[in-house]
Amino acid sequence: MTNKQLAQETIPPDEAKYIEDLAERLKAKIIKDNPTGIMRRDAHPKMHGVVKAEFIVEPNIPQELRVGLFKEPKTYQAWIRFSNQDGSINPDIDRDIRGMAIKLMGVPGEKILEQEKNEQTHDFIVISTNVFVTKDAEEFDDMIKSFTGSVFAKVWFFLTHWRVGWNLYKSMVKFANPLQIRYFSTTPYLFGATAAKYSAIPHINNTPDKIPDNPADDYLRLAMVKQLKEGEALFDFAVQLQTDPDAMPIEDPGHEWAESMSPFRKVATIRILQQEFDSDKQKEFGENLSFTPWHALPEHRPLGGVNRARKVVYRAISLFRHEYNKTPRVEPASWEI
Repeated sequence: MTNKQLAQETIPPDEAKYIEDLAERLKAKIIKDNPTGIMRRDAHPKMHGVVKAEFIVEPNIPQELRVGLFKEPKTYQAWIRFSNQDGSINPDIDRDIRGMAIKLMGVPGEKILEQEKNEQTHDFIVISTNVFVTKDAEEFDDMIKSFTGSVFAKVWFFLTHWRVGWNLYKSMVKFANPLQIRYFSTTPYLFGATAAKYSAIPHINNTPDKIPDNPADDYLRLAMVKQLKEGEALFDFAVQLQTDPDAMPIEDPGHEWAESMSPFRKVATIRILQQEFDSDKQKEFGENLSFTPWHALPEHRPLGGVNRARKVVYRAISLFRHEYNKTPRVEPASWEI
């Protein structure tokens, strides 16, 4: 019989040193990867587009789902950034994890981050795989250490961390259109008396797009341009509640929460407007945006070691690259840029 409670965190005593080491390694990595030009993100540097959207909280959702942002029906303006995960900018045909970073605006209430507690934004970060690659900050740090080391270091890491290799292999996929991918938070978040994971599930009304026979390096962006020129794109935003603290762990996002145990349930609609988004000005705006799961209301506080690492790493990288690029760190308040 378990003594664990729902939404219960267990912080390893030496976690902080791995998080600090990870932040320093990733900072060194982007310096090495960007010897000229602007300083880019350590992950998701290749943006397909940043687009205007509405985040529409559903009416009449079940009582246990009426938490924080979802307490009452409301429509928020949002910016959504679509990207490839790899730290290098490669052709879109390469196998990769794809990202969808959602920034709601006009969200009242004090937020978690002390330095940005009065901001009116709330972020959700979801990716194209339902499990995170590593289980915790230490394993994540070890993986980055191997990636920036010798061939032997990489081989040894994956020989001794077989599940990381398997999760990474499964997550590296080719896609036809970022607007037609299902995305997952992979990491858990506080949600009332329990925890939850998030998913953005696309509406695909017609035949899904296919990967072009001779794809351009940026064919994912071109697919988005085409779809949003012809009409809007819709996603269901859904939550999966933690119902078993052992089978659905908080401290290991590399372990799937089975949908058979707890299905995802819709709480909002994401409506990406019909629009043209491919201007240089909008690309620059998307480059300068910062996202973190810690841009959030306390009711949706990120949980687990990977999210605790993100709190430190995302801020450190964002501060460094904005200072290097001589661009202000500003949270947007509207669709005006």
